[in-house]
Amino acid sequence: MKQSMTILQVIEKLEELYSPPRSFLDWKTPLDLTVATILSAQCTDVRVNIVTKKLFKRCRKPQDYLKLSRTELENLINSCGTFRNKARFIQGLCTLLLERHDGKVPKTMKELTALPGIGKKTAAIIMYAAFEKQEGIAVDTHVMRLTQRLGFTKQKYPDKIALDLEKQTPRDKWGRLNTLMISHGRAICIARSPKCEKCVFSKTCPSSQILTKAK
Repeated sequence: MKQSMTILQVIEKLEELYSPPRSFLDWKTPLDLTVATILSAQCTDVRVNIVTKKLFKRCRKPQDYLKLSRTELENLINSCGTFRNKARFIQGLCTLLLERHDGKVPKTMKELTALPGIGKKTAAIIMYAAFEKQEGIAVDTHVMRLTQRLGFTKQKYPDKIALDLEKQTPRDKWGRLNTLMISHGRAICIARSPKCEKCVFSKTCPSSQILTKAK
């Protein structure tokens, strides 16, 4: 499958259609965003935003999360799924923030990924949304699906897809790529029965059902 467009051309076209925020998660501080991204693993942004609306009223600083018992924190986040692991990650990273970073979320990929529950994808989101730094492309299910369909990667694993995309995408668009792909993935290029007839890429996308039917 060979693409007939460049990623930059795709980004420019999507920017004509969407104006997404830097993150679809609700947050005010880097700590808020860090906690929300941990909760978002295998969970929808909509659900996370419902949960954090209550959680962030109780917890504004790392100390606040550590004052809660593990059971209290689990109860606050249990609708996000895998809540026991997530509660452990959140309290573990809060402990390290106080011990190593004066209670502040660090601003480097190396330091972020050393924290519990923070992988390259999560760190890339935090770096872009909270600190306006382009340190990686976050590959979620939408980015994976769209870039595979558009022919920009044949890889199946997020880390390898990210490497493919980073080679093809101007660095100043790394963070933007994620939110634009999410926007298009939710609106048009959905997982099942994509709305190819409404897609701006229907005549150029290698996976377009419109092209397939025309052959």
